[in-house]
Amino acid sequence: MTLKVSLFVRVSFVITLLLPCIDEKSLAQEALSVPSSEPYITDQRDGEHITVTGKTPRYKTAYGYAGDQAGGGLIKPETANKSVSNISQNYIQMQAPTSNVFNLLSMLPGANVSSSDPYGISSQNDITVRGMTGNSIGYVMEGMPLNDASDGFGYLNQFVDSENLQTISLAQGSPDLDSPVYNAAGGVVNLKLRDPVDHFGGMTELSYGSHHTGRAFMRIDTGEVGKTGIKGFISYSYTGGNNWRGPGYDHRNHIDFKFTKEWGNDNHVSLLGDWNHALSSSYYTPTKSEWITEGPGNGNNYSGTWYKDRLENTNYWKLYQQTFQQIYVAAPSQFTLTDKLQFKVTPYFQYGYGNSPYGTILNTDSLWQGNQPVDGKMSIPGAVDGSALVMGGWFQRTYRSGFTPTLTYNLKHHQLLLGYWYDYSDDVVTQPFTAVSSNGKPWDLWSGSNNNIHLPNGQQLAAENDHTITQTNAIFLGDHMNFMDHKLFIDVGFKQVFLNRAGWNQLPGPQYRTGDNVSKPLPRIGMRYQFTKEHQIFASVNTNFAVPHKSTLFDTYDPNSGNIVQSGTNNLKTEYSIEEELGYRYNGSRFLGSITFFNYNYTNRMISTILRQNGAWVGSSINAGGQTSRGVDAEIGLKPWHHFSPYVSGEYLYTRMDNDLRTYGDLLPTKGKQAVRSPPWQFAVGLTYDNGHFFANGNVKMVGKQYATFMNDESIGSFATGNVAIGYRFDSYGFMKHPQIRMNFINITDQKYLSGVSSPTSNAHDTVGKYGTTIPGSSPYYYIGGGFATMLTMTTAF
Repeated sequence: MTLKVSLFVRVSFVITLLLPCIDEKSLAQEALSVPSSEPYITDQRDGEHITVTGKTPRYKTAYGYAGDQAGGGLIKPETANKSVSNISQNYIQMQAPTSNVFNLLSMLPGANVSSSDPYGISSQNDITVRGMTGNSIGYVMEGMPLNDASDGFGYLNQFVDSENLQTISLAQGSPDLDSPVYNAAGGVVNLKLRDPVDHFGGMTELSYGSHHTGRAFMRIDTGEVGKTGIKGFISYSYTGGNNWRGPGYDHRNHIDFKFTKEWGNDNHVSLLGDWNHALSSSYYTPTKSEWITEGPGNGNNYSGTWYKDRLENTNYWKLYQQTFQQIYVAAPSQFTLTDKLQFKVTPYFQYGYGNSPYGTILNTDSLWQGNQPVDGKMSIPGAVDGSALVMGGWFQRTYRSGFTPTLTYNLKHHQLLLGYWYDYSDDVVTQPFTAVSSNGKPWDLWSGSNNNIHLPNGQQLAAENDHTITQTNAIFLGDHMNFMDHKLFIDVGFKQVFLNRAGWNQLPGPQYRTGDNVSKPLPRIGMRYQFTKEHQIFASVNTNFAVPHKSTLFDTYDPNSGNIVQSGTNNLKTEYSIEEELGYRYNGSRFLGSITFFNYNYTNRMISTILRQNGAWVGSSINAGGQTSRGVDAEIGLKPWHHFSPYVSGEYLYTRMDNDLRTYGDLLPTKGKQAVRSPPWQFAVGLTYDNGHFFANGNVKMVGKQYATFMNDESIGSFATGNVAIGYRFDSYGFMKHPQIRMNFINITDQKYLSGVSSPTSNAHDTVGKYGTTIPGSSPYYYIGGGFATMLTMTTAF
């Protein structure tokens, strides 16, 4: 409690200290008195809008407009028949520009973010929503799915620079009927890019901070191109810096773009996407005992020293540099066919490849390819007495494409929806090996096939080599009904999903062809009643499903012995869940708020974990049987009052496992235990001050205890972290429009904490099963939360 009070005092002190610097006269010159940009909406699909009487100040900035959002941009009016939380640009523009979407979501109810660095650059992060991990959440950018085709996770540090984000929404319970996702029992994250502006211009931004972290960003708005009606933007950013703990550095080059063409009665075509090229040094994830002994010290980092004895260097940091490159493109389009019929379609294409490497030792005298011994002794550069230090890799190459066409037909009291989703992904995963130079540098961080170790017959030596083609077909239909003079809204919908995975194991062994077929019906119903323009209640019942991680299908082998490291199976059952919500919203003239009660019932609950195979960290799934989860989410935000906008959110979560876990031929007594990664409480408090020139934002997030094993015999404790941002916007001068300077202070109290569970296990300590078998324990691994960091950012539009 002393820690939390101290954190509140320090955040409040920084903001209070700077308030006397406010110049109210210059504020009056800069503020624009216009109606709020967020009117209260009875129902967007019915076109009925109710606007609050009165005016709130808005301030022109390099990013757009600011100053009029409730809760500093952490809450907006909402009309869905389920829980949805929204973040606007007001909040996004005050955070560190390196922040990824997970960082930005962390203040919302139910969102528990595990991070490995303070800035949000690392891909070693995760999010749980109501206890469901990141691969149980859908990620969609303007109709294009962003989930990884192999493991279902959303690596959101690879997408969209924060300057280009207009809104982020988190539906904590379930995706929309037409969302192109399937593993989404934990809801869906929707990203909306900013719209291109009408006139030529742009924005530049330079940042520098702790750990020699630097960032440059530039965006060009084309304005209307000639008289074509086409307008767009393209941006480029570069981010580079050192790891905040241990050796290593990160580089990221990124491009975002969006072009639109609008005409006639609500017709438009867009072309949007991104290119990302990144190299990031991994952070070591310790066990609980390692954390207690070393904390974030050198014992829990990769080694920065290259030893003369090469075989001692499996922990050398240059063997753990992750690489990834991607291209994502989508063309969301909408056409009004008649005054009642509308057609929408979003085709998309994606390409990605990268490597997550590690250091390991190969025995050159007796290597195995799958379950077949390699004839003769292998010649590997640097080998000593039959052993060679090499860089093992976990290399992935993915092609993915799809489209989602829908037809909407409007009647007096009905809006009928008919749609289809087709998705095709071609995914190759290999674990090759690359030689290491005498100075510790791998021959090829990207594990290009020409530089990998090959057998005498020319084949590439690998611990894993599999190819998977996944096809998803889904048809959905729904009816959005309105009654009682647009006060009562009822939605019914049905979605049938057919998922086919065909896999080929290209290593010698008994397994060649594998795969699975899933067919799931997903009915849903929801309602919302609008008592007045301020008060509404909503309720919904939704069904969802999730499939096991793709890696569970394949056998993998130890190249030094030919032993199977993991036995592939297609017998893991598909998760199915029924989710109910009941909630109330208040959209008032002074503040906005909501409270949602939820309940989930799972069968074959899929728990994501990360297994260590031959040194590689490989994603996998564990079937935890039945599970019950229930709780309440709440949030409230005040509209600007004397330029102050506070925000508060919280969650209470109750989880229980309904079955004992079958393992080692026995039953582990897990029935009645709490689910892993499910803190029973979370709270977030934010305060924003913005008078048009001076602005400040402080936020604190508190997360309760989380179990890391199904037996609840190991956990991480509760923690609290706080961030502060302060800045000043200057008057426009010459070609510089609304230049501003901002300081971000991240983890301001420099908390040393474990931010989340990287890989849960069944039990940490040896446990006797119900039939007397001693079930050996295995230690979970954890993310270490990022330490204190600061960043100075200078921005101007032109």
